[in-house]
Amino acid sequence: MTVLPLVEQFQYGLDAPICLTWELTYACNLSCVHCLSSSGRRDPRELSTVECKAVVDELARMRVFYVNIGGGEPTVRPDFWELVDYATAHHVGVKFSTNGVRITPSVAERLAASDYVDVQISLDGATEAVNDAVRGPGSYRTALRAMENLRAAGFRGFKVSVVVTRANAGQLDAFKEIADRFGAQLRLTRLRPSGRGADVWDELHPTAAQQRQLYDWLLARGEDVLTGDSFFHLAAYGDALPGLNLCGAGRVVCLIDPVGDVYACPFAIHENFLAGNVRDTGGFSRVWRESELFTDLRRPQTGGACTSCSAFDACRGGCMAAKFFTGLPLDGPDPECVKGHGATALSGVDTKPRPSLDHSHRGRPVPVTIGMRRPPDRSCDESPLAGFAP
Repeated sequence: MTVLPLVEQFQYGLDAPICLTWELTYACNLSCVHCLSSSGRRDPRELSTVECKAVVDELARMRVFYVNIGGGEPTVRPDFWELVDYATAHHVGVKFSTNGVRITPSVAERLAASDYVDVQISLDGATEAVNDAVRGPGSYRTALRAMENLRAAGFRGFKVSVVVTRANAGQLDAFKEIADRFGAQLRLTRLRPSGRGADVWDELHPTAAQQRQLYDWLLARGEDVLTGDSFFHLAAYGDALPGLNLCGAGRVVCLIDPVGDVYACPFAIHENFLAGNVRDTGGFSRVWRESELFTDLRRPQTGGACTSCSAFDACRGGCMAAKFFTGLPLDGPDPECVKGHGATALSGVDTKPRPSLDHSHRGRPVPVTIGMRRPPDRSCDESPLAGFAP
């Protein structure tokens, strides 16, 4: 029997996603300029506690090993810990992303005591000035305070999650030092022109020289650095980087958003990539296994003009979301193609698709009451620094 390489198997899809991202709420106490989901205000239609538990039941039946929970800021949901406990009790592990606002000493101790929950703290600058320019005033100190609480509780191996931008690409060594100092693991992800990121991509995405420096740094120092499928477009430089060197959208990854809509990819929140809703008949499993969009994505792809490039087998044409939101065809080159084909293609783009949804704060943050027992009437009630001494 012929056994295909994993990439060859993955490109035609699996019975269940390897990596499922689930955004529990659009509510967030921050307004990061590159937020992929344009989060800020809570959507009143978000899934109820009962509906979320039904999704967990489905994931358990499908034998999904773990979910990446995000938002928004997922910890502002009053039922957040109830849902985490329910998932782990049903053998669905949880990794959640947070800006650290609610990682108090007691929460850190709770996390350290669990074998089935991982946490990643978002940090987009190794210095306060660089980070807060992207994530908002006070967010750097909030993140480091959360890391200190996790370290003090004995939680080793939590993740420090960094979106690589033009402003912080020169801080990779400093990010690694921060992760090492707190007993954490560094995770680097790619800036995509998704959500609010579409408005700042031109000025924030790394330059060609920085892309090369990032690639060289990952080869030299990235053995213990997580990248997922973020930088497979850089494989065109030569050696493949660790991780899934393939766009897994609709094949091995997908996104469930707060209202139950299922998208092909966490970075492709747009009606063009909407496969269905978990509230539909058959639930999530039917969307994953039978949706027309996912079926189409799992068919052999032509690769377009990229197939004539000597690097195509390495980079596979790059990121679908990055291409779509910069106005490039899905069978065209990645906008950050290391051979320069993306830059050439971008010069001919007149219009770019806009994200379908926007939950951004309208001029001012909306508070969230810590400890509330019901869904908020408004998105957020408190500063990200509420309850913390300066």
